[in-house]
Amino acid sequence: MEYARDEFLFPLWTEPYSRWERSGLDPRKERIFNGVAGLLVAVFLAGWVYTLGFAPREYLNPNQPAVARLSTELMRSPLNAETAPEPAFLVDAFVQSFESDYEEQAGGQSGALKVDIVKPGEQVDLPAGADSLPADARIVLQNEEGQRIPASGTPTQSGIWNLVLQVRDAVRPASDVHVITLVPLSDKKNGRIGSYNIGNWPYEQGGAPKEVYRPPAGLIQVTPENRDLWLSEHIQLKDFITKGQENVWPKYVAVQPRVLDKVELVIQELQAMGHPVTNIFAVSGFRTPSYNAGGGNTVGRGKLSRHMYGDAMDIAIDNDNNNIMDDLNGDGSINLADARVIGAAVDRVEAKYPNLVGGMHYYPPTGGHQGMVHIDTRGFRARW
Repeated sequence: MEYARDEFLFPLWTEPYSRWERSGLDPRKERIFNGVAGLLVAVFLAGWVYTLGFAPREYLNPNQPAVARLSTELMRSPLNAETAPEPAFLVDAFVQSFESDYEEQAGGQSGALKVDIVKPGEQVDLPAGADSLPADARIVLQNEEGQRIPASGTPTQSGIWNLVLQVRDAVRPASDVHVITLVPLSDKKNGRIGSYNIGNWPYEQGGAPKEVYRPPAGLIQVTPENRDLWLSEHIQLKDFITKGQENVWPKYVAVQPRVLDKVELVIQELQAMGHPVTNIFAVSGFRTPSYNAGGGNTVGRGKLSRHMYGDAMDIAIDNDNNNIMDDLNGDGSINLADARVIGAAVDRVEAKYPNLVGGMHYYPPTGGHQGMVHIDTRGFRARW
């Protein structure tokens, strides 16, 4: 049989040798495929139209707080392992947003504070958006014993608390900042709270010439379990404990956040001056009125010492953790010149932050310590 030249090069097979060589759809199958594809397109278009015209507006508003996007349906079990990805994501978004806002709010001007101290009768100042949670979710305070109290409203129970997000019986940490609710000073009877001797402040019955001389509104209860709590990046709760009464627990201290803020700003200023700081030695923090009047060496203590009010610290820079001042000026010895390096940083901080102005004094090396600087936030400049 003879073939034309083009038929020889490109033979036309009208029928495949086997079913494995068949391709495409027959007319019946093609009609079925087109019908299914058309149905899928119709469903997609219907969903798109609903999203644009009828979906809840909070899901379309990018400026809506993450917490406000949590609906009751999505919040059925967002903290459980079986939770659908979307509710878990929304809870994550809320927690991250809340934590960032609260840490910025509580961090002070230094950004280094790690506690929010609440006076008796005051409310916890939560960031905006915390009240937008659905009915079955709330921010609460939880202590180490697992007790929970509402974060909104006025706490009536003193202690150290973690902020957590509670959804029914499940909880999740909402911030690394601890909330401290103070023990009211009215709990002090005959100069003591429990077995701990505190004494009495000048003007405790009224008549203080200035607000800074009014007794503190409340005190922090210190236990062996919480004494290592970090109040800021470089300062712990134990740094404020008054010397003496070593075996008496719990103890009580007054702490003003503004002195934490000022010391952290001084540390930041020292680092900007070329003096890295990894550790401070807190020689003295809070002093009870009783100790201030007659404990240890009272030389140089004023009747109205700022240490009694919780807004003063005597510190030394101690990067090698040997409880003595470091050689900050590099002259090979520990002397008053090293304290003056810290003093220069204090002056710079007060110039930048007039609301933190206060007292400062250099203490040269003695038998009890190797030099330190007194820093306080009394509200007016004082040097002696």
